[in-house]
Amino acid sequence: MINILSQNLHNGMCVSMVSQTDFIRDLIKRDRKIFFDDLSNEPLLQEPTGTVKIMADFTEYSPLHLGHRHCMMKAKEKEPDAIFVAVVPGLFERNGRGMPYIMTRQARAKAAVNVGADVVVEGPPMGIMGSGQYSLCLAKMFQALNTDFIPRGYKPVEGFNEILEHINKGKAVAPKPYKFVDVESKKVLKEGKLDEDNYVIVSLSKSLKKVGFNFKDKFIFVKRVEGVSGTKIRQFVSNGDFESAKEMLPSETIAVLKEEIANNRAPLNDIRDQERILEVVNQSSLDDLASLNLINDVTAQNMIEGRPFESLEEIEKIISWGFSRHYKQRILSSLEARINKDQISKYIDSYPSIIRILNFKNKNILKKFNEKITHRRLEIWQ
Repeated sequence: MINILSQNLHNGMCVSMVSQTDFIRDLIKRDRKIFFDDLSNEPLLQEPTGTVKIMADFTEYSPLHLGHRHCMMKAKEKEPDAIFVAVVPGLFERNGRGMPYIMTRQARAKAAVNVGADVVVEGPPMGIMGSGQYSLCLAKMFQALNTDFIPRGYKPVEGFNEILEHINKGKAVAPKPYKFVDVESKKVLKEGKLDEDNYVIVSLSKSLKKVGFNFKDKFIFVKRVEGVSGTKIRQFVSNGDFESAKEMLPSETIAVLKEEIANNRAPLNDIRDQERILEVVNQSSLDDLASLNLINDVTAQNMIEGRPFESLEEIEKIISWGFSRHYKQRILSSLEARINKDQISKYIDSYPSIIRILNFKNKNILKKFNEKITHRRLEIWQ
């Protein structure tokens, strides 16, 4: 059974009469409701039935650029009969670094389908989670989709091909401080650090192993395209410089971006609900602050001792150093979302309680997808 969920906040809504900050505030309010609704649902865990092959790729698409399209097309060439399912992170619209996305997941999903994806489903709320938490959610999503193939872009560096071969044998690799080791044998496979895209592959293999998903021969590794920078693209778009951006963006992405900008729904990558963050920090108790996901006791105490705060910059200065260089931005996102550690833990345990479809190519594709995922609750956003 597929449920239809209307999301009037985005669909057909022009927000030119309100600020982007108000738009983000309403979006987070809506997503909090969705989060707690999902929290109350128990996932269906029946056996899958359909025979169609599923190729599932996790990508933020902020925005979808030529590198993303290259990976998608190469994977589709290798398995042309598979349904390409893009897992686009959703709730609270914050990325793995804790930063706001350039446009909403509905818009990112539209660009993905226009470029070539068959189905787009909502991924986990990345910005309010630790990297291990959302990697575990991604692994559980691939498991829920009964995924046959997982395309991933990678950066070729010395010694990494051996790790890729290791993973494609179904063996998990664990990232440790300045080294990467086989989960079972504890053998060190590579010393040093990894590029971010490569690190995601390693971390995902560990999470897939943890949830009991057999990923032997499922990965399709695609060499990453050079000269494409998401950071530069977002800078160009924010400045209205599409002439420079078009060297790195498909025309389909540019069309969606321009539509979102015309409706004042983009670019959102510098927009936060500053008023709510300041309210939470200045008015919450020590216990309430310390209970929020990602916020440690030291940071919570610094907030109590340093208030009242008048700007986000003041808050950032008192946030203690965390597990990554993006920790401070994740803390700001946690303050926006106001989801505590116990709630996140419960959410992960039952994830995904619902597979939410953000967009799809056509009704025939949707029917085939539904036949493969009859063992899960599906919900379509309209």
